[in-house]
Amino acid sequence: MIMAGKPVIFTVDDDSEVLQAIERDLRREYGSRYRILRADSAAKALEALRELQRREEPVALFVVDQRMPQMSGVEFLKEALKLYPSARRVLLTAYADTDAAIQAINDVQINHYLSKPWDPPQEHLYPILTDLLDDWQAAYSPPFEGVQVVGHRWSPQAHDIKDFLARNQIPYQSLDIETDAAAQKLTARFADADPNRLPLVIFPDGKALAKPDIAAVAAQLGLATAAKLRFYDLVIVGGGPAGLAAAVYGASEGLSTLMIERQAPGGQAGTSSRIENYLGFPSGLSGADLARRAVAQAKRFGVEILAPQEVTGVRANGPYRYVKLGDDTEVSCHAMLIATGVAWRKLDVPGMDRLTGAGVYYGAASTEAISCSDQDVYIVGGANSAGQAAMFFARYARNVFMLVRGDSLNKGMSQYLVNQIEQTANIKVLLNTEVKAVHGESCLEAIDVADWTSGEQRTLPATALFIFIGAEPHTEWVADVLICDERGFIRSGPDLMQDGQRPPGWRLKRDPYLLETNVPGVFVAGDVRHQSIKRMASAVGEGSIAVQFVHQYLASTVQA
Repeated sequence: MIMAGKPVIFTVDDDSEVLQAIERDLRREYGSRYRILRADSAAKALEALRELQRREEPVALFVVDQRMPQMSGVEFLKEALKLYPSARRVLLTAYADTDAAIQAINDVQINHYLSKPWDPPQEHLYPILTDLLDDWQAAYSPPFEGVQVVGHRWSPQAHDIKDFLARNQIPYQSLDIETDAAAQKLTARFADADPNRLPLVIFPDGKALAKPDIAAVAAQLGLATAAKLRFYDLVIVGGGPAGLAAAVYGASEGLSTLMIERQAPGGQAGTSSRIENYLGFPSGLSGADLARRAVAQAKRFGVEILAPQEVTGVRANGPYRYVKLGDDTEVSCHAMLIATGVAWRKLDVPGMDRLTGAGVYYGAASTEAISCSDQDVYIVGGANSAGQAAMFFARYARNVFMLVRGDSLNKGMSQYLVNQIEQTANIKVLLNTEVKAVHGESCLEAIDVADWTSGEQRTLPATALFIFIGAEPHTEWVADVLICDERGFIRSGPDLMQDGQRPPGWRLKRDPYLLETNVPGVFVAGDVRHQSIKRMASAVGEGSIAVQFVHQYLASTVQA
């Protein structure tokens, strides 16, 4: 499939001199906004129109001569309108062709007829055609030119693909195979795609992938997943606020810097629908906007970004540090920063695993909000992320119910958000409430909720449940190398010292730097660090500070 470029103005005349003249005048006035095509016979024109239709290219206007052999202008327009019924129609006539013009008005509803010659075009041609083209543009909806995802609304795999595209800020259109006629047409168009193997992902270049994994989608989009070099001054694992800040400061200060992100730059913060307490943005901004700005800034300083790419291991060998990637390749560096952040804690109740991605979602407010229009939405959580999601969903949903285990929002949420929620009529806060089970066959249909103080339990109909609870670091891949606390958060600096003693295996004559782990030259910043402050500004600050310790480490160790 070739996506539409400029709309077409198509002119047809068997007289080569007239055809050349009308093409010249059309191109002079409209060539910057429209593609001017011509044909010297009706048969050739119809053949070209069928190809344009197959390629989904729009035709805005026909300028057609009436007196043509084999097929008159009126006869041609009858056939052309079967292909492009909304195109505007102008008939070129001789002075004596009044009857033909009247027939054209009756038979093909031409919009105007012009007597030849039309000189000067500034008076006799352009004013007429411009009005017709303006009318056409007012009713024209250009086809979507980004990625299209065709699937079932309740498909977990379709949700994962849409979430991946959204978090990487790749424009996409979601089409439900059960309710959208365009989705059914798209699946029928691709002979090499099995309509029973959904989701179907269609790319702007016409390539279609049936039931692809995220790696295949990333590869087709040309996202970088392999490092250009084998060695870097600084490798950053994690692309959230801490990792992005470190990347910007590291690269701007001359370090060759590689940042590796498992999903999409921005991390969990990148999914926030609205952040209003970040310094310097009095009107607030979305997590996606912040991530986009930070990525652009990092790239401007020469940071190399791999995403999506997973790091599966880390090791040290003399002065060098190594990360093992998901494709079993390794990248080495002088210094490393772990800034992998945290993931939402799983809600461990009956039915959750089966319905995740099919009405039950972790985060994903921006991905699923529109599909929840005029429905009731349930949000589990009482911290800032849950509050931001509630405010976002309130713009689309009929009602938003916040299920909060605590007895007050003030214990875990910023006051500005508490105030906004209290002032939003369609947000209902249910305190002392927890989800006990979720129900549904192919998608979420109901949830069991309980008041944990009274023990009262009830079942509520539900099609959308969004979970924003807790934080888990998922540091299993470093657990055999780095010292973590009992919950998996990485210890650093003073937290490594026990009774004034440096951590086991530490051979340097100094104590670990503030953000340095038990492996010299490997640092940690942001939410994944033991006892860090779980705020975006804190993560950005730690990422920036970590680079200063990297410089100290390089100066005292690598160059020694």
